[in-house]
Amino acid sequence: MEVGNNLSEKGQVDLQLVEMAKKGNQNAYAQLMDRYREPVYYMLLKMIKNNDDAEDLTIEAFGKAFNRLEQYSPSYAFSTWLFKIASNNCIDFIRKKRVKVTSMDHAYSNQDGESVGMDFESEGLDPEEVIMKKQKVKMMRQVVRKLKPRYRDLIEKRYFQELSYDEIATEMDLPLGTVKAQLFRAREFLANMMEEKKDHI
Repeated sequence: MEVGNNLSEKGQVDLQLVEMAKKGNQNAYAQLMDRYREPVYYMLLKMIKNNDDAEDLTIEAFGKAFNRLEQYSPSYAFSTWLFKIASNNCIDFIRKKRVKVTSMDHAYSNQDGESVGMDFESEGLDPEEVIMKKQKVKMMRQVVRKLKPRYRDLIEKRYFQELSYDEIATEMDLPLGTVKAQLFRAREFLANMMEEKKDHI
């Protein structure tokens, strides 16, 4: 097979892992994440200057890349393709964030996992937006309960208990790469179920 012959040695290994991942090899997914998680994370951190957002956007980038593996062309490096997806996703995130009310940039999460605005210079969220946000959190909790136990545990530990990826890996006795790979899948299931639920409202 000549496709991919122009790739570096690292690129050739990536290509092999991509081919394995396309066939559903979970270990290949985890290896790709281990190889590029930190470079992607630090690139995103430079773009948004926020550790938590960079961490979440890193997982999202891998999620989008893994979902589109069939679209990847070996005529260029997997890393180039992945970084492009990550940066585009981050630009979209920044654009959406700017559109939101200023107070959301200075929000903290209360014990129920709801974001509470802290910027008193702006008018903050109006009552209708507060109600909508509470409904969204409530709906998210309902949807989470319907996930498979493994995915439900991951989502609850990460977003409701706010554990770090390392803490989750230790608590569930799983490799860090596996936690990250499964967490992006859990988030994807959650997003799809939220969309379906929203469509039925």
